[in-house]
Formats: sequence, structure tokens, C-alpha cells
Amino acid sequence: MTFSSLGLSPKVLSAVTDAGYTTPTPIQAGAIPHALEGKDVLGIAQTGTGKTAAFVLPMITRLEKGRARARMPRTLILEPTRELAAQVEENFIKYGKNHKLNIALLIGGVSFDEQDKKLERGADVLIATPGRLLDHRERGKLLLNGVEILVIDEADRMLDMGFIPDIERICEMIPFTRQTLFFSATMPPEITKLTEKFLHAPVRIEVSKAASTATSITQRLVKSGNKPWDKRETLRRLIREEGDAIKNAIIFCNRKVEVAELFRSLIKYEFDAGALHGDMDQSARMAMLKGFRDGKLKLLVASDVAARGLDIPDVSHVFNYDVPIHSEDYVHRIGRTGRAGRSGKSFTIVTRNDAKYVDAIEKLIGQKIEWHDGDLSTVVQSEGGEDDAPRRGRGAPRRAGRRDDAERKPRGERRPRRSEAAGEAAAEAVAPAEVRAAEPRSDERRARKDAIRAENSERRAAPERAERKPAAERNERLERPRRDERGRPDRAEQNRRQREADDDGTVGFGDDVPAFMKIAGRV
Repeated sequence: MTFSSLGLSPKVLSAVTDAGYTTPTPIQAGAIPHALEGKDVLGIAQTGTGKTAAFVLPMITRLEKGRARARMPRTLILEPTRELAAQVEENFIKYGKNHKLNIALLIGGVSFDEQDKKLERGADVLIATPGRLLDHRERGKLLLNGVEILVIDEADRMLDMGFIPDIERICEMIPFTRQTLFFSATMPPEITKLTEKFLHAPVRIEVSKAASTATSITQRLVKSGNKPWDKRETLRRLIREEGDAIKNAIIFCNRKVEVAELFRSLIKYEFDAGALHGDMDQSARMAMLKGFRDGKLKLLVASDVAARGLDIPDVSHVFNYDVPIHSEDYVHRIGRTGRAGRSGKSFTIVTRNDAKYVDAIEKLIGQKIEWHDGDLSTVVQSEGGEDDAPRRGRGAPRRAGRRDDAERKPRGERRPRRSEAAGEAAAEAVAPAEVRAAEPRSDERRARKDAIRAENSERRAAPERAERKPAAERNERLERPRRDERGRPDRAEQNRRQREADDDGTVGFGDDVPAFMKIAGRV
């Protein structure tokens, strides 16, 4: 079977031929004829089998008739990530080079104004992530009542990222008479319910077992200790063992913080590496992907943002630095290699804590994965890493000088304050032994304190008050001049007493009244 037998237009066939393709993949051969007829399609195929072209080619053929109106796109393609959306745009540009299609890309990290301008011109093809699409809709810049074809790509990834409620909202905004093309690599129950709700008598195209892996990929499990430096050393050893066989490789981590740490470690050991994760600026992400595609980077450390649908056709190796928690992610990760019939290798680093995740993966793909150099029973735990100095945190050794459990104070016993401890130490250093021996013991001090407390309590409870001192005695105390620390009369007190002695009782100006105050005035 060739592309010419699928019913595509001559312009599309010319672009496909120029791109170097002659024979369609099974998912393309099964989906394209039904899509051209306007039927709903449910496509299930493993990653890397050409699902993107399976909906791009028939859409371009159908878009040859008609024109788009301002803010009313004719077709809508929903993608879970920015990279996938940008990749679909590249496919439309490549296969639609003989057409004058207006393509609008609505993704985060890009100015709203530029996207609004494209929508105002009218978009034949609108490619978007759900969040940014709803932002434009709520701003009143987008109308979806003219959509003729809806494509939901990587639906299982949409589920993992929590986009299903957004997808349901968007589907309710689109005309009921639309055509829907639904593609996914796996079909969990939630996705099955979604297809039953929004697809009308779909043609199911399942070219391989759901969640299966390509036979062209050699899969291996690699044992490792639990410590981060053990895993980093294992990864470096694998990279060195493969040597020149690695043309380029993607290294997958579960968390963004691990992407950054592993990237710094590889750079420290002079490996040619880059990093890609969701917190990076969009321009930096696209530049990093372009450098990897163009061969400027040999290793790309990435989170699962790079696991779904990214078309980097000649990746030779995939390393799972972390075993994926969701077993479906394993299928997508290793699907980055062995694409388009090429061979590839995948290595998954496994610790004792990862055994349950490995079991789930093997159950999903229906096969046992071989161990590279012995299973977990042969793991030898290292005492410490010669890699990066371990940071404080879970698994890091205690700081020097920290007391062991035997040295800790029992719970409830009061620790002396720093000043008390210092004072007691100083007294111990200077006091003779016989003086220290003569000091009252703690029991004696405690008894003395109890006696003082009892005396104070008795005094407070007494009904009678102490007699007040005679007024003459109080006045005498008040008349005594204050003294400074050297026993001399206080200067301020002396000045006050001098002013009091000089005062003759005159009130106001006395006889020295100014002349202007003696002028008679009207009353």
C-alpha cells in the first residue's frame, strides 16, 4: 500500500513525496481513509508509529475547500504540552507547503498579542494546549462554533496532567456535528468513558496491543544502590560502556529538581548534556530541543515533558534514571528511541524501592525485562559517594559534632541555658576543690528555695499590712539629695535646689513690666 491509494489530494501527495515518505504506517493506512470520509476515528497505537501524520494529512486535504473567518477557526487540535503543539505546527507547515493555510499556535509562554493577531486574520488550523485556549475564550478573542474537525491527541497524557475537565468544557463549546479524531497510546477506563461521551459511532483503529512497546527496542534493567550518588555513578558507567554506540540519548527523571541535579553532575564530569523540564522558559525549551535535534547536544536530561510524542527520529538510547511511577509513562519514554523502524536501546536504573513499579511495567507490557548485569539481589550498597558532596536532606549523613542518641538529654530534663552553663564552667575552673566541696548540694539548695517560697506565701496570706512609716520620715527621705555612682551630689539635683533657693515668690514680671504692655486698650 502507498499514500496514493489512501485518497489524499495531489498537493498533499506531492508534499509527502518531497518529505521522502512512500509507504504509510499501519495507523496511517487505517485512519486516513476514514478521516477523509468524515467519520469519527479512535486511533490506538504505540508511540512513534506516525499518529501525527494520520490526522494531519487528511485534515489538509479537507481544508482545501473553504476559508476561515476572523476568530472562528475551522479545525482545532488539542495537545497536552507546548512541545507537542509546536511539533504538530511543524508537520502542518511541512505537509501543507503547497497550501496557503493560516495556522495559529496557542501555547503558554508566548505573548497573547501575537496570538490574537493570528486569530483576527482567521485560522484554518488552531493548535492549542487546553489552558491557553480557555484563556483566549474567556477574553472574548475566540469563537469555537465554526470548528468542523476536532483532534484530541495523546489523550492518556491529558488524563495524567489533569486536563480532562478542560477537554469536556471545550467539547461542549464545539458544534455537535463536528468530526472528532481521537488518538492515544493507552486506553485507561477514564479515557474509554470520554470516547463514549464525545465520539459518535467511531471507527476503532488499533494497530497494536494497547500499551505495547516496539520490538525494535532492546530493553534492560540495571541494578543500583538507593543513594543518589549510586544512581549517578551507575548512569555514568552505562554511558561509558555504550561509548560510541550512543549517537544521542534522552535521560528521564521523575522530578524537575532531579533533572537539575543530574544535569549539573553530568556537566561536572564533562559530559555533553542539556536539560529540559516544565519550569524552563518556552524559548529556552525550544532552543534546547533544537540543539538536541541538530546534534549539538549528545545527552538530554528531561522530565516527562519530553516523553510524549516528541518526534526526534534518530535517538539511539533512552536512560530511565528514575523508574516511572505510572507504568504507561515507561511505554512513552522508551518510545523516543527505535522510531520509524530503527533499532534502539533503553536502560532503566532500578533500586530496591522500585521493585513494585517494575512489576507494574512488566504486567502492562506483557513481558519480562532482562537484567543487564544481575538483579537486585546482587546490589552492594556503597558507604559514600565520590560524586557530588551529598546535600543535607533525606539519606545524607549527619553533620560532624552532632551528638549520638546515647549523649542526648533524657526527655523532660531541662538543659541549662548557655549563660548558666558557661558560668558554671568558669566557677569550676577557678574555685578550689575544698570550696566546691563546701558548696551546698542541690538537695540543700532545693530545700532552701522551698523554705523561701513558703515564707513568701505566708506573708502574702497575712491579713494585716505593714505599718506605714511616719510622714516626717518619708519627707526626710525625699529631701535627701540624690547621689551619683561615685557618691557625689547629682548635678541636676543641685541646680534644682539652687533655683528653689533663689526664688523670692515673685509671680510674672514683677516690677520689670515692658512698656508696650502698659498701653491702655479699648475694652
